[in-house]
Amino acid sequence: MRHLGLAACVLLFAVPLVPAQVLHADSASAPCIGCSLPRTLANQVSEAQARQGAGIGGKKSDLRPELPAAPSTYVPLSGKQKFNRFLRTTYEPYTFFSAAFSATLAQAEGQWYGYGGGMPGWGKRFGASLADTESRRFIQGFVLATVLHQDPRYFRSKASSKVERGWYAVTRVLVTRSDNGDPTFNSSEFLGALFATSLQNAYYPDRDRTFGKTMDRFLGALGSDASSNLLQEFWPDIHRLFRKHAPEKIKKIEEEIPHPPQD
Repeated sequence: MRHLGLAACVLLFAVPLVPAQVLHADSASAPCIGCSLPRTLANQVSEAQARQGAGIGGKKSDLRPELPAAPSTYVPLSGKQKFNRFLRTTYEPYTFFSAAFSATLAQAEGQWYGYGGGMPGWGKRFGASLADTESRRFIQGFVLATVLHQDPRYFRSKASSKVERGWYAVTRVLVTRSDNGDPTFNSSEFLGALFATSLQNAYYPDRDRTFGKTMDRFLGALGSDASSNLLQEFWPDIHRLFRKHAPEKIKKIEEEIPHPPQD
């Protein structure tokens, strides 16, 4: 045992001095250092070399065991990035298309009766819909998200079950990420919806400014965000399904359309 311990000590100090060309030589031609030692002792020598971590010329040794790939880390948004994110959505075509669709639907259903009919009434409804969207994004996605240190982005679930993914998407109205990556109560969602619906009383017709109407809009805003989360969660699946059965001409047209930048 004394000879075995002596051999281990010699290897412990001698192996880091072996030239790098020998250490990186092909295993078929390189000398097998420590092959004659018991397996456990050879492992101890390898671990000692890893702890020493230095070779010739003070450079880090390549004898350290290979580590697993580092997991992807959460990168928060700065206040400037949150503002730029809001600013980018203000001129997206989808923003104006959505406001036009909401105004058309509201006029067809007789909502905001005080705005009247015809093109003047539609224009007022379009302006109100656009103001609703922009004020909500500004208050919730920038101001409150910055002040409360919360992330306004939606992160898709890593679960495989569609039921679990659907439940996750809906509950993101209640839970979000803080700027340090930890889950937290989505206070920016609730306060943003409440402040935005209260602000709407400044330009909505008089009959739509009651407390009951305001609470209805508040709950509707939460439900709308839950539906939006569901769409973001399953849109890649829906896209793959339609693209699988789409004609080749449609696929070529889609490839030529510029895609908006992702968060």
